[in-house]
Amino acid sequence: VQLQASGGGLVQAGGSLRLSCAASGSIVGIKARAWYRQAPGKQRELVASITGGGSTNYADSVKGRFVISRDIAKNTVSLQMNSLKPEDTAVYYCNIAASWRDYWGQGTQVTVSS
Repeated sequence: VQLQASGGGLVQAGGSLRLSCAASGSIVGIKARAWYRQAPGKQRELVASITGGGSTNYADSVKGRFVISRDIAKNTVSLQMNSLKPEDTAVYYCNIAASWRDYWGQGTQVTVSS
């Protein structure tokens, strides 16, 4: 199973982007779906996650601006990003944590200009 992320791009500060991630097949035992990001010279960090039960968690830096959602039937996870800031610039990775392994997407670049 592969994860395909899309929706990244270049946007001005204050703008919005929506990232989507689709799995190529079914994944058994999903515990959570998440988005991570990695800026140049920095470690990969958790941006947002959503459990199988629908509970969400956000990094403090994106609370109130980003919303994670998932469509179980379509096996997708999305990240709506509003009020974007230059410090949100990074490569964004989708992740699915299953019972016995993690799955990662290929990453999509988000660049926010000031």
